[in-house]
Amino acid sequence: MINKFKNSFFYIGVIGGFTLLMYWIVQVGAKLEEGRNIIIPNTGNSQWKEFLDSLIHNFDHPLAILLAQIVTIILAARFFGWVCSKIGQPTVIGEIIAGIVLGPSLIGMYFPEFFNTLFPVDSLGNLQFLSQIGLILFMFVIGMELDISVLKNKAHDAVVISHASIIIPFTLGMGLAYYIYTSFSPEGVQFLSFGLFLGIAMSITAFPVLARIVQERGLHKTRLGTVVITCAAADDITAWCLLAAVIAIVKAGSFVSALYTIGLALIYVILMIRVVRPFLKRVGDLHHTKENLGKPIVAIFFLTLILSAYATEVIGIHALFGAFMAGAIMPINTSFRNIFIEKVEDVALVLLLPLFFVYTGLRTEIGLLNDPYLWKVTGLIILVAIIGKFIGSAVAAKYVGQNWKDSLTIGALMNTRGLMELVVLNIGYDLGVLTPEIFAMMVIMALVTTFMTGPALDLIQWLFKKNTPEIPKEVIQNSKFKILISFGHPERGRSLLRLAHSLVKKVNGNASITAMHLTPVDELNQYNLNQYEEESFSPIKNESQKLNQRILTLFKPTHDIDSDIVDITNKGDFDLLLIGEGQSIFEGSMLGKVLGFTTKFINPEKIYNQVTGKESFFENSPFDERTRNILKRSDSSVGILIDKGFESTDTVFIPVFSESDYFLVAYAQKLINNAGSQITFLDASGNLYQDIRFKESIRAIEQVAPNHIQLIKEKVIEKDFLQTQDLMIISLESWKGLLETKSLWLENIPSTLIIKEK
Repeated sequence: MINKFKNSFFYIGVIGGFTLLMYWIVQVGAKLEEGRNIIIPNTGNSQWKEFLDSLIHNFDHPLAILLAQIVTIILAARFFGWVCSKIGQPTVIGEIIAGIVLGPSLIGMYFPEFFNTLFPVDSLGNLQFLSQIGLILFMFVIGMELDISVLKNKAHDAVVISHASIIIPFTLGMGLAYYIYTSFSPEGVQFLSFGLFLGIAMSITAFPVLARIVQERGLHKTRLGTVVITCAAADDITAWCLLAAVIAIVKAGSFVSALYTIGLALIYVILMIRVVRPFLKRVGDLHHTKENLGKPIVAIFFLTLILSAYATEVIGIHALFGAFMAGAIMPINTSFRNIFIEKVEDVALVLLLPLFFVYTGLRTEIGLLNDPYLWKVTGLIILVAIIGKFIGSAVAAKYVGQNWKDSLTIGALMNTRGLMELVVLNIGYDLGVLTPEIFAMMVIMALVTTFMTGPALDLIQWLFKKNTPEIPKEVIQNSKFKILISFGHPERGRSLLRLAHSLVKKVNGNASITAMHLTPVDELNQYNLNQYEEESFSPIKNESQKLNQRILTLFKPTHDIDSDIVDITNKGDFDLLLIGEGQSIFEGSMLGKVLGFTTKFINPEKIYNQVTGKESFFENSPFDERTRNILKRSDSSVGILIDKGFESTDTVFIPVFSESDYFLVAYAQKLINNAGSQITFLDASGNLYQDIRFKESIRAIEQVAPNHIQLIKEKVIEKDFLQTQDLMIISLESWKGLLETKSLWLENIPSTLIIKEK
């Protein structure tokens, strides 16, 4: 108490004393103003006007404008990306659309004042600069995500398909350039430059989008998935080398003059592979964990990235090729690359890359295509792009021995252009090779060819009925009782597994447990996919070994976790789906879902519950949107576990409020037979003792396992009793009723399994 008083006295003395000292300095300093012609406003109105003028000036400051642009861009990109993910499309399509919407094609056309205020012409330089930084970081990640080692074993088929998928659309693109050169080429641009850029734009494939589609559709572990990823990797490497050569030719003006630039580029590549790569490998081998990867080491790799980008920009083949090359020569050590990808990817993809989409959108003026002829040319460009890439890849795949289904699937995936196409188009636009009209047409082509990938794959699957089922055969089996565990966090998965084990422990071959983990596809990259899956299931597998319980595992990247949980549950014909439930104050808001930060965005309702003290037992209810969707659409029984340190089912409490709760007796029977549980039924309605069906069910259980059931009729449940229970099982309707009445004894409930019967 004395120390507290001393601290308060010292605080007041120091703050008060130095405040008085500052006041005295100001008063003395005011005397120095004499003879300096200082003007002080006399009226309150002028002071208010001065404040407003200052505020308006702050709004017009370049930094304020840039920050407002970034906020608007990220919100728009995440919203449109979220919408596209909900309709089964890659989020990159939504982000491209966001850029077009914010650009002159929509906002600029219908809300010109707002557009000019948010995107004044003199501010676009800052936006372009930041977007280029984002692209450099992104290309660095793309280089790291490429596993060049996969080319060694499957190089022959992959190179044939990949190079055919480049040379065919490249040639068709140059042929198209011949017909539209006189009408659409900028003044002073040679046909060679125009033709080469149309060719490279037609032949590009978006490796990141393709990899995520392969993951989402569960193809990554199949032979077809391996072939496609290998083809895309070979395509990426070849296309970027070709692009570097094309840029060199365009800048030099002729092929002969470009040979000097290409010669320098070859020297650069040799130095990166022969000198820089071994050095980085040695550093990476010594510092491949988070613990010993300090800031000086991180600085070495980022300097390598920046110097590599700088070198290629000076040589004349664009900084993005240098960033790609720097990523490709990073140490192959998986854990090292994962650490670096995690460091770079969030900033590049979430913060900086959307700026590039919007900057592209600001350049894309769809309103320029104001004539039917121009839309016919756009249709022709799209047709040539599809024939060259889709058909070219499919024919090459069929030639090397793939069946028609796999060949067409490869063609559809290789036809995905996405972000990489925009990169090429922006380079061509910056070099003056593409006019605004052609630029707009090519952006539309990029959108169409990326958008069509999903529907094309669905059509191919429908045409070839003997497709591989989405759910593994071993999961779809004729067991008498099948349980599906769907978990996010591995620790919650362990609790769900312990609960499922208690229900089927002694059933032997007449039951099965499948553990499933779904994760947003945008949070994964191709390089660490297998490691992520292994880490996700490792605690579950360890727990299954401890319990001596055989489990099946199912892993799937997805755009829509809710729908896939329901689809897999229904298609697998499971008897019981077990999920966990537990919101934090950061979950559940729609804006949080749109932004993609469902675990990082504050939900006001949850804050209110914590402040008012309700959070203690309302923290898991009402259910979040995902849980409500699963309950509504699932054809199976669904169990929702509120985990409060669940360990066993030795003692289980089951309140029965009405006849609709009688199905819970079946779960009591399973727990008694398999785990030897002691069950306590609460006769909440007072009619349980008189019900013949219930009494017969209890008698049947006791004949096999006597002394495992007791019935109580108390209306008030004591805290001491609840604390002795390991688990409470309750029906969904009864749980809702308890929450509506705000029963006080709920504050002391143990771990709870809420069941919705099918």
